[in-house]
Amino acid sequence: MENAVTLNLDCKITLRWQSSINSDNKKSILIQTHFPKSTRHCCCLSSLSSSPSTPRRPPDGCSSKTHTTLLVETYHHHRRLRALIEKLEKEGSCPMQILGDDGDWTKNDFWAAVKFLRHAFRSNEILQVFRMWKNIEKSRINELNYEKIIGLFCEERMVEEAVEALQEMEGYGLRPSLEIYNSIIHAYAKNGKFNDASFFLNEMKEIGLEPETDTYDGLIEAYGKYKRYDDIGACLKTMELDGCSPDHFTYNLLIREFSRGGLLQKMEQVYRVMISKKMNLQPSSLVAMLESYANFGILDKMEKVYRKVVNSSSLKEDTVRKLANVYIKNYMFSRLDDLGIDLSSRTGRNDLVWCLRLLSHACLLSRKGIDSVIQEMDEAKALWNVTIVNIILLAYLKMKDFTHLRSLLSQLPSRQVRPDLTTVGILFDAIEIGFDGAKTLETWRKMVLYRAVELNTDPLVLTAFGKGHFLRDCEEAYTSLEPKARDKKTRTYHQLIDLVIKHKAKQS
Repeated sequence: MENAVTLNLDCKITLRWQSSINSDNKKSILIQTHFPKSTRHCCCLSSLSSSPSTPRRPPDGCSSKTHTTLLVETYHHHRRLRALIEKLEKEGSCPMQILGDDGDWTKNDFWAAVKFLRHAFRSNEILQVFRMWKNIEKSRINELNYEKIIGLFCEERMVEEAVEALQEMEGYGLRPSLEIYNSIIHAYAKNGKFNDASFFLNEMKEIGLEPETDTYDGLIEAYGKYKRYDDIGACLKTMELDGCSPDHFTYNLLIREFSRGGLLQKMEQVYRVMISKKMNLQPSSLVAMLESYANFGILDKMEKVYRKVVNSSSLKEDTVRKLANVYIKNYMFSRLDDLGIDLSSRTGRNDLVWCLRLLSHACLLSRKGIDSVIQEMDEAKALWNVTIVNIILLAYLKMKDFTHLRSLLSQLPSRQVRPDLTTVGILFDAIEIGFDGAKTLETWRKMVLYRAVELNTDPLVLTAFGKGHFLRDCEEAYTSLEPKARDKKTRTYHQLIDLVIKHKAKQS
């Protein structure tokens, strides 16, 4: 027979009663403690002495009895913690009332309660509980406890409570640490209250605490967030006057903020300083530079930074799309295939990878290249989507290959791909240049055109091929409508086609 009790806290304890039938008819208690980071301790506590054949040695410097006591105390500690959390979880619970009923909490109990209140979005109750808890034992009125409480309030953007706690600790004659002032200064700056941040920066200096680079780094980051780039320059000058030289963290931060702000000259100036000082450029800073060059379409510099990034950092899909847009606008379609291959080596062959690689060959109107990618997709058992279909259809349309166009349109149901507005536009554009699409239209009237209009094609496709005649006609017809008519949330393909036909009739 076996019973188990498990407490799921920061570490778990499992108490198992094991009844074993053996020659000595022994019963034993197995206590397992499960700690984070896969650190585990297991001890079998026998009610009788261990068998001579399996001798047990207690840990160095610790008797078997002491080790047993520690494990049992740990078990009871976590049982008590679980009971405390259960009380706090009850609807309408008051932590101060619970503390009063319990008489006192240990340090671990208190911080566990604080953690619970924070994650339960009840941080507004923490300060009062802290005041009550520290007053029970005066030794708890110390710099470390106030530093933790103030830091917590600053992380929660509760700056007024943080300042209240700061004033309270000063009333006890405690000296605030640099970490406390940094927390408050950064919290005010993140909220855009830079005058208040400056006030506490000056106050910190007045009591003899020298700002560190981390103090100014937090201000620089906040100035960048609010696009106050002139203040970043002023902050750097203040650092120099205070004898606080920027380090490589500061320079990397400057590159990221100037990059996001599109200040390429300042970004490059900081980059040159870092190179001259032989400082390491963080991967995130390189990515920020890459995105900045991509946003401005500066191809040569973008390519140069990309070669540095590709071997040191993985790129988000949004960044990859920015690079792809630059290549498309510069008619460098073969680079899309390279980009897709680079991406696949890090993320696997996902939808964006197939889109880039297929788009590369489709824009070059390379039938061999298209067939090669399709074959790879089939071998990888990759599912097709409407983006893949529309890329291939657009290539066939450009090549006026109506045979393959018709064949692919007929495969959509078997490939479980639902046409979208781009697909419908391709069909009408093909009909306009001589394609016999009557059979396809007849099929779609029953299966597609009664549905609400959707546009699910990857934007890169329209960037590469442009909008066809039908899509442009749709836009013109829509803009010709009265404002109230435009507000209509959904339209079917039938309604949209009728709208385009009527609009063109008015123009002729």
